[in-house]
Amino acid sequence: MANKIFAAIDVGSAELTLKIFEIGSQIGIREVDCISKRLDLGSDTYAVGKISPEKMEELCKVLKNFADVMKSYKVVDYKAYATSAIREVTNTILVLDQIELRTGIKITVLSNSEQRFLDYKSVATNKACTGDFNEGSMAILDIGGGSIQISLFENDALVSTQNLRLGVLRIEEFIHKYDISPSKAEIVIDEMVLAQLYNYKKLYLKDKTIDNVIVIDDYVSDWAVKRSGKKNSAAKIDENEFNLFLDSLRNPDKGLVSKKIGIPEEKLEMAFISAKIINWVAEIMSAKQVRLPGVTLCDGIAYEYAESKGILTDPHDFEQDIVACALNMSKRYMGSRKRSETLEGIATKIFDSMKKVHGLDNRDRLYLRLAAILHDCGKFISMVNIGETSYNIIMATEMIGLSHQERQIVASVVRFNHSPFIYYSQQDEEDRLEKDSYLKVAKLTAILRIASGLDRSHKQKLKDVKCVLQGDQLLLTIDSSEDITLEQSFFEEKAEFFTEVYSVTPVLRQRRILG
Repeated sequence: MANKIFAAIDVGSAELTLKIFEIGSQIGIREVDCISKRLDLGSDTYAVGKISPEKMEELCKVLKNFADVMKSYKVVDYKAYATSAIREVTNTILVLDQIELRTGIKITVLSNSEQRFLDYKSVATNKACTGDFNEGSMAILDIGGGSIQISLFENDALVSTQNLRLGVLRIEEFIHKYDISPSKAEIVIDEMVLAQLYNYKKLYLKDKTIDNVIVIDDYVSDWAVKRSGKKNSAAKIDENEFNLFLDSLRNPDKGLVSKKIGIPEEKLEMAFISAKIINWVAEIMSAKQVRLPGVTLCDGIAYEYAESKGILTDPHDFEQDIVACALNMSKRYMGSRKRSETLEGIATKIFDSMKKVHGLDNRDRLYLRLAAILHDCGKFISMVNIGETSYNIIMATEMIGLSHQERQIVASVVRFNHSPFIYYSQQDEEDRLEKDSYLKVAKLTAILRIASGLDRSHKQKLKDVKCVLQGDQLLLTIDSSEDITLEQSFFEEKAEFFTEVYSVTPVLRQRRILG
């Protein structure tokens, strides 16, 4: 297979970046060129919720230049993503339309969880970091313009991920808005950061220590990678050297500092804020080591593209990290692990047996697994309105790797597993699903309802379930030595909706086994 020339564009809060990659099965992902342009979109967004006409003009000018660069490299495909600076404006659709009409570049706005998932994948492009996934405890600290994301791992499994509104530009904008003097700025930064980090430590970290903290940012990473002299070395920070770096940033002579550490003057304030965040996160985690691989969102975009085209073999099971998020949510809200495993097992068997009928894909199978895991999270709040409370919990909890719309699909399946199904024309405007998503929800709900009916007693009576599609019937043969009168009754009730959705009648048969 011939190598592909691919371009990744990141429309960030403070900077626009274009990276050109050569991607192939033999060479992997190789960066060919990188062009960055400083453009502070975030301060407008975070202050007034809109991008000024002047900055809009500059944004389109830079993107038009990016388009010309892509042509010169004969790029065969590209992906352009925007993050919080575009995501949080009040007129996002209008902004995206103007950009596409004026530059020819189609931009997709990432939700926070999608953005962090791509950043997280960017770490996988750095071979010096991939080993950290497999052993001991690790944290990925992803510092953005609007917020930071902290993801904790234990032996290759994602334990938790949390978003904190401590973005570099957001803090900088606060300092400028209230005209805080340089002599007091550091105190304010410390207090803003620590107020949230102490709460985070209490809720998610407790007395745990972290072996490695891997940092993704646009400021300190540049300095660390240049200092190491090796682009893919995942530069390690020595505590004493890092303290000297912080002291340098405190020097009021910005010109001198810029020359000394190699960071442009306009980035020094943001570099200082980022460094303070890194410093405090490492301290509350008692981190043994802090590493900066120098990767960016563009690297994650390239990784995802190569992965989607089957060019690369994935060294890490990223889908399992999404499942891990759901498992940790279920645990937090006192969900039943045994029942979740039973439902997931039955539901996925039904899903797999219905492939010729449902027209769904592996991503939809993941939604079903997540819904099975989170099927009872709402009981933590209400034993009566489980569907509604479960929906609210899932929608209020970020799941790394899922977009808002995907999260709504999962939440809706859980909701309608317990509550009467709301048909397309009956949806509230606030919770309205697009037609494609609505159909996925209906099909997955029908499957989960059947699975729930087969374990209505919550006793896991079924030793095994076999599902076979024969014509207009789905034959479900269960192995059980126990009385399943209750399950049979609820199965018949749930079967009605399944038949409505698929025009297939589920039929339950019991094969008794010796206890």
